[in-house]
Amino acid sequence: MYEQEVGKLQEIIDDSRRIVFFGGAGVSTESNIPDFRSADGLYQQKYKYSPEQIVSHTFFVHRTDSFYEFYKEKMMFLDAKPNAAHLKLAELEDAGQLTAVITQNIDGLHQAAGSKNVLELHGSIHRNYCQNCRKFYDAAYVKSSEGIPRCSCGGMIKPDVVLYEEGLDSDVINRSIRAISEADTLIIGGTSLVVYPAAGFIDYFRGKHLVVINKSATAREVGAELTIAAPIGEIMGRITV
Repeated sequence: MYEQEVGKLQEIIDDSRRIVFFGGAGVSTESNIPDFRSADGLYQQKYKYSPEQIVSHTFFVHRTDSFYEFYKEKMMFLDAKPNAAHLKLAELEDAGQLTAVITQNIDGLHQAAGSKNVLELHGSIHRNYCQNCRKFYDAAYVKSSEGIPRCSCGGMIKPDVVLYEEGLDSDVINRSIRAISEADTLIIGGTSLVVYPAAGFIDYFRGKHLVVINKSATAREVGAELTIAAPIGEIMGRITV
């Protein structure tokens, strides 16, 4: 299954020297981390408040206890392991063919797989800071804390993740746009291209090959040379470097 598509993808990768990967939640579903917008995603589940509300800056400020209850249970998966997609991308980088991974995910699995140049558009659960003194705390500390995690100084800890109503880091934006604009191949994987401004970054691509690997249709037509409607780990795992 997918032999023809995998063969075409292999040809494209063999022809590429500056691959950039742009990925979303679908990259981590094969690591048993739920996505947001699919039929089984977080946005389809029923809560007292909608997930969009809960992961907003306003909700974090005014209902911090409820935010952390949801965040720890539904967004922190510390036992998750990289899947075939994460591992293959790290292998491509190590081989000198991939220049950057741009991710909307906050799980840190690309780094766990060995990728070094990872641009995290929405931050990471693995970085947490006291809002008072800026002391750093890892994800395990936050996950195991009772209620709202507190610093040794008494200040409240906030995860370094971009919530709704918060802006993306300008340095990460600029580096992502530069990487895409300099790429000869852009692989878009595991994202519905719904979330802006990140989804608009692909407009800066001027290279040779554009590939989309996503189980469902994307929200916008990007004129891809190759589109594969399949789990990304299943596809990337069959590529040889």
